[in-house]
Amino acid sequence: MAVCARLCGVGQARGCRRRQQRKGPAEAAGAAAESEPDTDPEEERIEGVPVMARPVGACGASGHGGAGDPGAGLAAGGAGSPVSTCPQPPQPPARCSLLELPPELLVEIFASLPGTDLPSLAQVCTKFRRILNTDTIWRRRCREVLHRYRHILGLWQPDIGPYGGLLNVVVDGLFIIGWMYLPPHDPHVDDPMRFKPLFRIHLMERKSATVECMYGHKGPHNGHIQIVKKDEFSTKCNQTDHHRMSGGRQEEFRTWLREEWGRTLEDIFHEHMQELILMKFIYTSQYDNCLTYRRIYLPPTRPDDLIKPGLFKGTYGSHGLEIVMLSFHGKCAKGTKITGDPNIPAGQQTVEIDLMHRIQLPDVENLRNFNELSRIILEVREQVRQEQQQQQPEGQEEGPGQAPPSARECPPEPPAYQKPEQPAPAPSWGAEGGGGTEKGLEASGDGPPAAPEPAPSEGGQPFVLPAGVISRNEDYPRTCRMCFYGTGLIAGHGFTSPERTPGVFILFDEDRFGFIWLELKSFSLYSRIKATFQNAEPPSPEAFDEMLKNIQALTT
Repeated sequence: MAVCARLCGVGQARGCRRRQQRKGPAEAAGAAAESEPDTDPEEERIEGVPVMARPVGACGASGHGGAGDPGAGLAAGGAGSPVSTCPQPPQPPARCSLLELPPELLVEIFASLPGTDLPSLAQVCTKFRRILNTDTIWRRRCREVLHRYRHILGLWQPDIGPYGGLLNVVVDGLFIIGWMYLPPHDPHVDDPMRFKPLFRIHLMERKSATVECMYGHKGPHNGHIQIVKKDEFSTKCNQTDHHRMSGGRQEEFRTWLREEWGRTLEDIFHEHMQELILMKFIYTSQYDNCLTYRRIYLPPTRPDDLIKPGLFKGTYGSHGLEIVMLSFHGKCAKGTKITGDPNIPAGQQTVEIDLMHRIQLPDVENLRNFNELSRIILEVREQVRQEQQQQQPEGQEEGPGQAPPSARECPPEPPAYQKPEQPAPAPSWGAEGGGGTEKGLEASGDGPPAAPEPAPSEGGQPFVLPAGVISRNEDYPRTCRMCFYGTGLIAGHGFTSPERTPGVFILFDEDRFGFIWLELKSFSLYSRIKATFQNAEPPSPEAFDEMLKNIQALTT
């Protein structure tokens, strides 16, 4: 019975003690003595609880009475009630299962184990596997075991000439994986992002970490990562033969084209577009064995932002879809290219929006006339130029190397616009019946006061592209919330003769906006990237601004 009780982990069975209590004192003592030798040394070793065996009749030998002394169990005062004076065997300590411990304590225990033990531990039960998947354990693994790579989690921009890119380094299961994010196939700007792994780092090693290159179609192979500095690292493939295909460069190009564009070269009839695609393949294939990455941050969010800043996919004509970061800077907003092209490389500010000059579009019929829209935008540009000349100190003239006014740093003052939920009346500065601009509180009082602008309806203002404006995606929204004057950056091949040209920024909703390039007669549609990125917040707004300057300087 004692063996059975110890296997249950509770000492002697409760029912057995009840049966002993129903017996007489002498019989109970004798039964206990007879059951005690029934032990198994192997079970005692497994349980880890020492059993103190006593010889039969030990209680009687010490003069306290035993099985042969029926009167020894009577109380000395003598009411005749049996009182057992035989000492009970020691109770084993209560057993505690790991499953009963709180998750916080299990995290601390598991985090101290070697990485090689964690995969086996994750197979024990669902609770252990769920705890082992928490970021707390793997962050600690990155700090302690993979201290050399503790800085690489987050968003990065690869240095691939003018093309750039977006790399997201995350903890994924038992690895740290670098995922390259790719825009959807042109022109489906609302489709989700695509991604493919470029490298991975094993988290199971105790003292060192195995780095594997994931590029190519032959599976993981040996790679190397070098931490250049805190916000910069490089990767190198040690087995570039895994990147080659048996069909040679032609097969590699066809495979790349299907992955990059979702089509074959025969499906692309535009000759200039074919040249751009072939140029990109030749240029990017030079970086398949060694790449340098620089950290980028997501833009900080402020309560008075027009919409939530972040990453967007945008259409750029023959160049396909590109990734743009929208950020707000007081009186203006900026769209910075994360991926680029030979004309406007990654890191440059593709669009800049003047939030102080809102444009009231004409009705749909007049909006179809491109000349009417052009007249409105050019009037606003002249107005902005005059205001900047008035603000410029006397005697100060723009030098030949000074940036144009539209490209200068935005002032830190808060914007004068209000969100659509609380529209603010503003004087009209456009022509009669043809739309115009809305200026903020800085409007002069020379002209007659204009009627307040009506609040935008729930569905927004009707919108249609003017005749002659080219759009890669005809499935653009037909209503918009508001429009602002802005400038877009254009340049020749190789980023030659860059200049900012006027345009109009159209806000459709929280996740989509557009830009009409007046000089190019082109329309770009942007859609928000809805992926969740961790470890991408800037330490401070100043750090984010410094990051923008750095990535722009690399391609200037």
